[in-house]
Amino acid sequence: MAKDYVSSSVLILLLILFYSQRTESASIVKFLPGFDGHLPFELETGYIGVGEEEELQLFYYFIKSERNPKEDPLLLWLTGGPGCSSISALLYENGPVTVKHEVYNGSLPSLVSTTHSWTKVSSIIYLDQPVGTGFSYSKTQLVDKPSDSGETKRIHEFLHKWLGKHQQFSSNYFYVGGDSYSGMVIPALVQEISKGIYLCSKPPINLQGYVLGNPSTENAFDRNHRIPYAHGMALISDELYESMKRICKGEYINVDPRNTCLRLMEKYEKCILTINKSFITTPECEETSPDCYVSNLSRPLINH
Repeated sequence: MAKDYVSSSVLILLLILFYSQRTESASIVKFLPGFDGHLPFELETGYIGVGEEEELQLFYYFIKSERNPKEDPLLLWLTGGPGCSSISALLYENGPVTVKHEVYNGSLPSLVSTTHSWTKVSSIIYLDQPVGTGFSYSKTQLVDKPSDSGETKRIHEFLHKWLGKHQQFSSNYFYVGGDSYSGMVIPALVQEISKGIYLCSKPPINLQGYVLGNPSTENAFDRNHRIPYAHGMALISDELYESMKRICKGEYINVDPRNTCLRLMEKYEKCILTINKSFITTPECEETSPDCYVSNLSRPLINH
């Protein structure tokens, strides 16, 4: 089913561009194949160039708040990966439409409205980043090695240019949100925005905060803290946890095969074998199962 998800998402991406109505700086999408009737929200797609010669073209989807876009918050959403298209967030996390829950048979996927969309109370920019993700691309060959710090500066530049073209949103409360690998970028981006506010850069950004869902922070730190988390959520016993703490001493990765800690880790893995690690209230299951496919689509998509 993972292959089917990719196929349907790519098809929808292409159709979004094909059915766009051009304006001077962006595309306004009023209808989508697979969706019955006029879209009940305003969808804009477009590119913003960043870099000295705007050689990097960052693609975005922008959906206005369905309540009061003049006063509701503006949210920039960054999907994880790195390298996962923001269409995954739009369709499977917090957007106003999603793919209908049915086994994909190779035909045009059906789209349906959602009831949980964050666009009910906020306007959202879904950004394809870094370059090479989704429809974002470079006009020239990339020379610099990709880095989180470099990506932070590009996103910050994108944001200023986007607000320059959408000045009606400059005074709205602004938030940055994302999940998974975006946890490596968002805190640095918020710091970069804060420095710009201090220096009175234009256009102003009315930064209020940021939101991180299941974020990556630092690999060893994250992985080592899965064990105390598992204990705190009652996935492993007190006895096993206390033994692991005493023998492994907080280091649960790259365990020496000769160490007793390895046997304890094997017990830990056995305890959580049937648990969905990204969503522990649901069981782990094969993605090829139709029942699991529907279950997975009904929960937030987690990127690793």
